[in-house]
Order: sequence, then C-alpha cells, then structure tokens
Amino acid sequence: MILSFFDQFMSSTHLGIPLMALALVLPWILLPAPSPRWLNNRLITLQSWFINRFTQQLLLPMNAAGHKWAAIFASLMLFLITLNMLGLLPYTFTPTTQLSLNLGLAVPLWLATVLIGLRNQPTAALGHLLPEGTPTLLIPGLIIIETVSLLIRPLALGVRLTANLTAGHLLIQLIATAAFVLLPIMPAVAILTASILFLLTLLEVAVAMIQAYVFVLLLSLYLQENI
Repeated sequence: MILSFFDQFMSSTHLGIPLMALALVLPWILLPAPSPRWLNNRLITLQSWFINRFTQQLLLPMNAAGHKWAAIFASLMLFLITLNMLGLLPYTFTPTTQLSLNLGLAVPLWLATVLIGLRNQPTAALGHLLPEGTPTLLIPGLIIIETVSLLIRPLALGVRLTANLTAGHLLIQLIATAAFVLLPIMPAVAILTASILFLLTLLEVAVAMIQAYVFVLLLSLYLQENI
C-alpha cells in the first residue's frame, strides 16, 4: 500500500512506450498562439499581459546585457507553470517531479551563466570565490567552501523543485485516501478531511506557480552576478 503512493512519480508508459515526451510537449499545444489579427481575443491578451509583466519584473534590476535572456526566462516560466499545473489534474503525470528533468533544465542554464561570467569578466567571476578582506589563514578553506557552494547551485535548483512538488502530491494522495477510508466509518470526519483536502489543493496550485517563479528568479540572480 505504501509503495503504491509512489507509483504516480514513475515515468508513464503505454504498451511499453514512455510517455515522457508527450507530457513535455502537451503544455505547448495548450498555449494559445498569437494570431495575425489586429485585435486578439481575451485569452491571448491575458497571456501577453502576463508575459510582459513577468518579464519586466524579472529583468528590472538587470542591465542591458541580461535583457537578452528575456525570451528564455519567459518561455521557461510558462513551461514550468503549465507542467506543474497540468500535473494536478487526475490521471496525469507531472514531469517536474523527476529529478533528472529538473537537473536537465538547471545544469545547462546555470553553466551558461557561469561561462558568460568567465568570458566577460573573469576577474570578477573568480573574485566571488574569495570575499575581500579575508584573513590569510582562511583563504584556502574559504575558496573550497565558495567553490562547493557554486557547484551545488544547480543541484539545489533541481532538488527544490522536485521536493516541493513531490511532497505536495504525496500529501494530497494521503489525505484523499484517508477521506475515502473514513467516509463509511465517520462521515463527519471524512467531510472535514475533504475540506482540508480542498484547501490543500488550492495551496498546491499556489506552490506550483511559486516554484516555477522561484526557479526562474534564482537563475536570473545567477545571471545578474555574471554580467
């Protein structure tokens, strides 16, 4: 019974064919494409307003060099939000609960920010490993600590997204199972559990959006340090 709770995090297959590619492509199919008309419909207008506001808020503290990443950050934000939100629907699969996928997104983007810093301003990029005014005896240990903290950033990005979504899905399934079990025994307690489940679902929707924003926001902060 306990093992079945984790079946929802296994890569979905049909007739032996993995459906991970379908789960990754589906969000792009659901997003409305801009039309060549002068006046767009309400959905496209709302989507354009959201993308513009998010991009403006994210790139506000950056200089002009960081604005080149606007399309990447906006696309990644929409992609992660749609993946997280669609995973809350019944009989669906959430690809962002897989650590391999999250690391596949985090490592290349983090590495790109590091390489940009080493190419454009190598002295400042390497200077982050040793704060100014450090005592001589602490220099070797501090360099090792800062290097480890730099290399652990993509792992922290992937694990944060995976852990938050996995914990939320598990908690929803546990409470839903408890509600079904308690319904014939104690209906009043089952109704109370169902109300808690509804509130938890709303919280998980907020977590799905917030974690996507945090993922992109941390990447933008890493980029800001290297431009």
